[in-house]
Amino acid sequence: MRKPELAAAVADQTGLTRDKASEVITIFTDEISAAAARGEDVTLTGFGTFSIRQREPREGRNPQTGASIRIPASKTVGFKPGKALKAAVR
Repeated sequence: MRKPELAAAVADQTGLTRDKASEVITIFTDEISAAAARGEDVTLTGFGTFSIRQREPREGRNPQTGASIRIPASKTVGFKPGKALKAAVR
């Protein structure tokens, strides 16, 4: 499912226009991104938790040459599904 399809589904279920539903989805994702940029976790009960994870520096290999490369430490966003989401996909 892509954003336009999600916006259409939200619009159908809420009575909003598709443009308004798309705007709400954009605001929702922007707020999650802003919280992640601040280093905060975002928990949506029943759905899951978005959290910032720290990756340690590590060794890797260039697949073309086989040469060893150093991969620096970085931050990434992780997602842990909630109980209801896990149950829905079983």
